[in-house]
Amino acid sequence: MEQVKPTRMELMKKKAQIKLAEQGRDLLREKMDALIGEFFKILSSVSDSRDELEQVSRAADLALLIAEATDDPVTLASAAFATRRSIMVGITGKNIMGVPVPVIEKKRVSKNMLERGYGIITTSARIDETAERYEVELDLLIKLAESETAMRRLGSEIQMNRRRVNALEQILIPELKSQAKYIKNAIEEREREDLFRLKKVKSILEKKKKKVKEKRMAGMR
Repeated sequence: MEQVKPTRMELMKKKAQIKLAEQGRDLLREKMDALIGEFFKILSSVSDSRDELEQVSRAADLALLIAEATDDPVTLASAAFATRRSIMVGITGKNIMGVPVPVIEKKRVSKNMLERGYGIITTSARIDETAERYEVELDLLIKLAESETAMRRLGSEIQMNRRRVNALEQILIPELKSQAKYIKNAIEEREREDLFRLKKVKSILEKKKKKVKEKRMAGMR
């Protein structure tokens, strides 16, 4: 145990530290409960988005297989090359219970036939459908990336808060209470010793007083 002074002032200090640590633990618990609530809200949305993405991805892959099987490979490759372009996204942020999470700002990826950059006369409806399905998949991927990043950050914050609560609850608070108990016991022991000495001194004084009184009475005789 850390060496502590067994004084009333130190005991008051330890009690104040215990109260502060317990308040901090309770606040962290409240924050953790709120974070867990937000985490599961996002988790539900992510789960739905993943299911939707899986369906859209399968549909896009199927559309591509059909286009590859029925359309001219050169035309298909030309259309694929024409639609290749970078996607610009802006990333800002927001706070969820004090946790910074990203917000992805972007223009919608999905385009109409004239915006894709390939000739609409030389390409088939199957190529259009393939492009459309992959654009929808890309939109969902960007949306999912934002949600999953937020979920990971909330998860990390929950774990950190849990470690802090455990440290307070299992280490700091018990240690402070143990120190306070030690100080209290030491003070009580010292008070008992002081009382014992006081009684002993009082007894000695009373005996001396009695002897003096007896001598006086003996002298009077």
